[in-house]
Amino acid sequence: MKTSTISKSFFAVIISASLLTGLSSCKKFLEVEPVSSFGTDYVFSSGPNALKALLGAYAELTGDQGYGIRVSMYYPYDNDLMMGQGGTPYPDNDRRDIAHFNVNSSNAQLSRPFNQLYSGVEKSNICIYNIPKMDGYANSSSIRRMHGEALTLRAIFYLELVRNWGDVPAQFLPSSVEGDLFKSKMDRDSIYDHLLDDLALAETLVPWRSTVQNDERITQGAVRALRARIALYRGGYSLRQNGQVARGSNHMTYYQIAKDECLAIMQSGEHQLNPSYQSVFMDYVAGKQHDPFGEIMLEVAMEGGSSALGDSKLGYYCGPRSNNNGNAALTILPSYFYMFDSTDTRRDVTCAPYWNIATGSTVTARTGRGLDVMPDGKFRRDWVPDGVITGPQYFGINWPVIRYSDVLLMFAEADNELNNGPTAAAKSAFEQVRLRGYGGNASLIGTTPGTYNDFFNAIVKERALELGDEGIRKYDLLRWNLLGTKIAEAKATLDAMSTRQAPYNNLPQYMYYKNDTPALTWASSYYKPDPFSGTAPSGYTRVNWVRSNIGTTILTYYAISFTPNKSELLPIPQASLDANPELVQNPGY
Repeated sequence: MKTSTISKSFFAVIISASLLTGLSSCKKFLEVEPVSSFGTDYVFSSGPNALKALLGAYAELTGDQGYGIRVSMYYPYDNDLMMGQGGTPYPDNDRRDIAHFNVNSSNAQLSRPFNQLYSGVEKSNICIYNIPKMDGYANSSSIRRMHGEALTLRAIFYLELVRNWGDVPAQFLPSSVEGDLFKSKMDRDSIYDHLLDDLALAETLVPWRSTVQNDERITQGAVRALRARIALYRGGYSLRQNGQVARGSNHMTYYQIAKDECLAIMQSGEHQLNPSYQSVFMDYVAGKQHDPFGEIMLEVAMEGGSSALGDSKLGYYCGPRSNNNGNAALTILPSYFYMFDSTDTRRDVTCAPYWNIATGSTVTARTGRGLDVMPDGKFRRDWVPDGVITGPQYFGINWPVIRYSDVLLMFAEADNELNNGPTAAAKSAFEQVRLRGYGGNASLIGTTPGTYNDFFNAIVKERALELGDEGIRKYDLLRWNLLGTKIAEAKATLDAMSTRQAPYNNLPQYMYYKNDTPALTWASSYYKPDPFSGTAPSGYTRVNWVRSNIGTTILTYYAISFTPNKSELLPIPQASLDANPELVQNPGY
């Protein structure tokens, strides 16, 4: 949510729901609902009404069943950087089971997000079908823009369905036109190919950001970045319906698409990196300001102080707690914390070793958190300005879908793949991201690798450092066929930390903090042995650091039920299987 933006037009979403036909919760996927008092002829007779219909499609991205919590904070975990909700009860047939790969088809957190994504598809389909028929379409850039936005929204909804559930039923016409409402699964490669074609068209319809007002609507850079991301998924690995992880055909074709799209963005001059990594999240994600750099290329606009239907629980479900309010459900793995160099400015943005004591939004004191219970940090309640928070759970924090740094790293990755090693352009893109991470100090970024394998491994690590806590990592690992490998590596590192094996035996067993209201002061280095031998110096409080509690707090739960050739996908919700006799369950469930 930002001032004078699409989220201030959220009321139109409610109106648009009554204007459109067939906008159900998709209990039977894209089933037809009774026609409302306003038909599509009326809705798409004017630009303002068509915009309301489009906002209805945008709205399906938001709320508890969308990027407000489940799609952004349940499904992407566990991965090799962070753990989802730990502790008990476990198993719970709920979010803990999803996080730790113990999920089944009756899990309470599957059906409604699955249905909402399909509702978004249907609302997008209605717009895509009807907007090109509007009077003045050929000569109206604003009407054509809405067509491109609807194509892009449909791609977002299908991307989430495919990367979480694999092959899924897919249709590209409104249900009232389609007729066949009980579809079998469509191969994901075919879905991705359709989306790539859609987005190629959308690029010609949607303007660049500099030519329109900053209103959180989709612009051309976002379309191109999304097309690059989908191309990398299409060219990558995934668990197939036969129970085997495999790459789709002609993968180099899709790496070329990704490279070309990223290059077009880079050459456009429309987007750049914010010089301050912290500012991206403190000022422009939590802080509600408009991003003058255009680094946040695609975001989901939330309605601040709203509800489960249109807001987000970012800063409540995740991030440091305030006055014991909040879940702090996402945990930074100790192995991830120590993946950061001590001079990498991204560490203290991504990782937040504290909880807040606050009056309203004003932090008055902080308490330190141990290494095994460290919250994530990019979506912090204490970064939200006064006056925005009107309730205990919903803070209006937008979800960033794609940032410009991701574009630079996608370009570098695709270039390396296509050339069997990085060109100078790939190295430059990689180094731009790395240089910003180190505060602009070129002497700290090290030497960029020059061979294919070394550069690929550097990309894998840099995407962890740059994009952790943004719901991307699990899906990166899946397309690289590295999820199981990286989880195993993380477990081995965590076990070595827990038992203080080399090279972790010289890290501190305890850390000591002093509350300097509202900041914390740590008495010693994260990277050197404990100088106080376990006894807190005067005025400081001790917390556990590299100790056996890592085993009991984290390894007891972390990815405990991960099963290769099963856990790469979620199960199709049982209610959907029951409703559609053409559906079959995913492998292993």
